[in-house]
Amino acid sequence: MRIAYDVTPLSHPRTGVGNYILGALKGMVEAADGSHELVAFGPVSIRGRKLLDLTLADLPVGRRLATVPFAHAVRTVWSRLGRPPAERFLGQTDVLHFTDWMVPPGRPRVRATMIHDLGPLRYPERLHPRTVRMHTATARAAAGCDVVFTNAEFTAADVVERLGIPRERIRVAYPGVDARYRPDGQRYEAGRPYVFTTATEDWRKNRGVVEAALARRGNDLALLSLGSGGHGYVADEELPSLYRGAEVFAYPSRFEGFGIPIIEAMASGVPCVVSSHPSLDEACGDAAVRADPESPEAFAEAIGQALAERELLVSRGLVHAGRFTWLETGRVHLRSYADAL
Repeated sequence: MRIAYDVTPLSHPRTGVGNYILGALKGMVEAADGSHELVAFGPVSIRGRKLLDLTLADLPVGRRLATVPFAHAVRTVWSRLGRPPAERFLGQTDVLHFTDWMVPPGRPRVRATMIHDLGPLRYPERLHPRTVRMHTATARAAAGCDVVFTNAEFTAADVVERLGIPRERIRVAYPGVDARYRPDGQRYEAGRPYVFTTATEDWRKNRGVVEAALARRGNDLALLSLGSGGHGYVADEELPSLYRGAEVFAYPSRFEGFGIPIIEAMASGVPCVVSSHPSLDEACGDAAVRADPESPEAFAEAIGQALAERELLVSRGLVHAGRFTWLETGRVHLRSYADAL
């Protein structure tokens, strides 16, 4: 198969979506073992092209990256106009897979997309109207795809219920855990015991409940997080040591598509305290302490429980996280494409 895979989200600092795209692409390369041609494509800015070239440097994939000014606007207009077809600069493809909100026109044998979650449709009042419109358009385009991937059964059920897409066209491709997330290795030194969270001040990420929970405990533990802003980033290479050095990893999200940081923390040998929202059940398995994301009291108690049951939780977490590999993610993608041909 010749597979064209949209990598435009990798032209920005990586979030959960970008990490999934890169992991799935690596998994497909490994699973294909040279038997399929993978082509990374997308219109990107000059700065985005530099970042993409670094990110994809070690991956044996073809590249059809159009470097254009005002790349965001170009992607939007291309999606809305529906022309020119992607084949104009990609050549003929068996599979055209778009990964985020861009909907490239084209006539491949198989059209595929990924829906990470339906948060923008569940909570439109929490987002900018433009963001809601973009994700609504992507959801509408997904209805015309031969294959729709989700990263959890929860999201698959959401897609069936909210978008009316038949379940037989949906494939669940769970995320994996990078090998660098493991118990042994450098541990971050904060000068005192700390709780680590990837949550930000964004309403959905809900960092405030962890701050309030630690205050209720008398601030006996410091809190290290991604940043002070609502959409902060931490340097990617720092994450493994931050996980390993933590007494507890806290994930208080009100809603997620899956929750990759949970299995990263488990693979790093850290006990996890996680929101009780059902969208996080698959990431947690039986290996996390769950707590009401609206209750600082519940989170404070859960942190205490995680500290008391650290050995058991770490053991369970390592087993649970070990079930998630990018190789399997890649296999699911390739198998699903082939089934749709």
